[in-house]
Amino acid sequence: MDKARIKHYRWIVTGLIFFITLVNFVDRSAISFVIDPLKKEFNFSDTQFGMILSAFGVGYVLLTAFGGWLVDRFGTRIVWPLAAISWSVCVGLLGFAAGFWGFIGLRLLLGFTEGPHFPAMTRSISDWLPAAERARALSLGLVAIPLSSVVGAPVCSYLVADFGWRTMFMAISVVGILWAFVWYALFTDKPENSRFVGEEEKKFIASSKEKDSKRSGEVVNWRFILTHPALVANNIAYFAFGYMLFFATLWLPGYFLTQHGLNLKSVGWYLTIPWLVSAIFLKAGGVISDWLYRKTGSSRLARAHVIWSSQLLAAVFFVLLGFTKDLVPSIVFLSLGLGFGMLPQPAFFSTNIDVAKEKAGSAQGITSSCLSLAGILAPVLTGWLIDLTGNYQGAFLLLAGFTVIAVITVIFFHHPDRKWTAKRVGAS
Repeated sequence: MDKARIKHYRWIVTGLIFFITLVNFVDRSAISFVIDPLKKEFNFSDTQFGMILSAFGVGYVLLTAFGGWLVDRFGTRIVWPLAAISWSVCVGLLGFAAGFWGFIGLRLLLGFTEGPHFPAMTRSISDWLPAAERARALSLGLVAIPLSSVVGAPVCSYLVADFGWRTMFMAISVVGILWAFVWYALFTDKPENSRFVGEEEKKFIASSKEKDSKRSGEVVNWRFILTHPALVANNIAYFAFGYMLFFATLWLPGYFLTQHGLNLKSVGWYLTIPWLVSAIFLKAGGVISDWLYRKTGSSRLARAHVIWSSQLLAAVFFVLLGFTKDLVPSIVFLSLGLGFGMLPQPAFFSTNIDVAKEKAGSAQGITSSCLSLAGILAPVLTGWLIDLTGNYQGAFLLLAGFTVIAVITVIFFHHPDRKWTAKRVGAS
C-alpha cells in the first residue's frame, strides 16, 4: 500500500462526505427553482408554496433526533446509504406530483428520509478525524452546502427552462443512489477495520481517540445531551443558522425574480455569487476554528467565539439588505450576510463532538432537529410576510432578529470546556 493512501485515506472519506452533502442540498432545494412554474400550473399562492416548502421541515424534525440514534446504534455504513437511496426516490417522485397535497406529502417524506444525514456526517468525522482536524474536515464536508447552490442553481434552472420541472426532479434523483453503493463499498464505521487504511494512519487515529477519552471523563447520555448548557446554546444558535439556510435556499430565487425582475436563467447565475462567497467563508471558518483550537486548546475560543462574532456580522448585513433595492448592493450585502452566516457551521458540529464524542450522532441529531424546526418556520413565515407586505424586507429583518438572539445566547451560555453532569442541573 502506498504512503499517500496510508496517510490520507481519512480525507478520501471526507471527500465522499462532501459529495453526498452537495447532492443532499441540491435535492432538498431544487424545488425553489420551480416556484413560478408550479404557481402558474397549480395556482399556488406564496403562502401555499411556503407550506409546501415547510413540509420538508416537518418530516425532517420527525427523524433527525431518531436518525442520530440510528447512526450511533447501527453505524453510518448502513444508515447513510439507505437514507440516500430513500430521499433520492422521493426527489424523483416529485416529478410525478400533482396538486397541493401531493407536493406536501412528498416533501414530508423527503424531509423524513434526509433526517439521518447530518448525524451520519458528524459521527463519521468523529470516528475518523482527530480533534485538531475535525473543524477543517467538517468545513470540507459542509462547504458542499453553499457549493450545492453554485452547482445546483444553474443546473436546475437550465433543466427547468429547457426540459420542464418534472424532468429536472427525475434527473437529479439518480446521483444519490449511485453514491450509496460507493459509500458502502469504500467506508467502514471504524477506520481500524478498513482495508484501505495503513498501520501508520490507524495508529494516528487511535492515539487521538485516547486523548479524547482522557479529556472527557464524563458519562454522555440523553440527559447530558439535553441539559448541557453549551449544547443547548449551540442548538439555539443553530436554529438561527437553520432559519437563514432554509430562507436562503428556498426563497432567494423568488427574491431575485420578483424584487429585481430577473429571468430564471439569470437568477441561476446571479445566485452563484453569494453562494461562492459563502463557500469560501465556511471553509475559512473550519481553518480558523482548528487554528484556534491548536493554539489554545480551548473550545470556548475555537468554537463559541467564532459562532457569535460571525453571526453578529451576518445579522448586520441582513438588516442592510432589508433596506436595499438596487441589484448590485443587494448582491454584496447578501453575499456577506450568507458568508458570515455560514462561517461558523464547522464550529457548531465540532462543539457536539468536543462535548459529547461518545454520542456524537445523537447530539447532532438534536442539533439538526433545531435546524428542522427552522425549516418548518422559515418557509411559512417568509411566504406569509411576502403576501402581507408585497416585499422581502420584513423577512430579512425577522431573520436578523433570530440571529441576534442566537448571538446573545452563545455569549452567555456556550462554554464547551466546562465540566457538566446531568445531576448538576440548576447548579452554578
